[in-house]
Amino acid sequence: MLTCIIRYQIDPTQKAQFAQYAQNWGQAIPRCGADLIGYYAPHEGSSTLAYGIYNIASLAEYEQYRSRLMNDPLGKENYEFAQKEKFLLREDRTFLKRVSQPHGVTS
Repeated sequence: MLTCIIRYQIDPTQKAQFAQYAQNWGQAIPRCGADLIGYYAPHEGSSTLAYGIYNIASLAEYEQYRSRLMNDPLGKENYEFAQKEKFLLREDRTFLKRVSQPHGVTS
């Protein structure tokens, strides 16, 4: 299992647009095959950093998921919304693999 962490730099004057974007992905991402953990918007501290986090079985599954997402009506609409509103200034993806057990779990 891989965890994808998307780090966004957003326009701090457009937090409401990012929240709408996150709500839309909250519907489309699970429907297209990824296990969405959630989207996180700035609250305290940095006003420009936001995150999207989900799990996916493998990089091969990620490619299939991305294809489904690109063909999903809400996925397309959300991508176009972000392009039109320009609230995303930067987007970086990192894939991580958990190497520890959850707190309190022993092998």
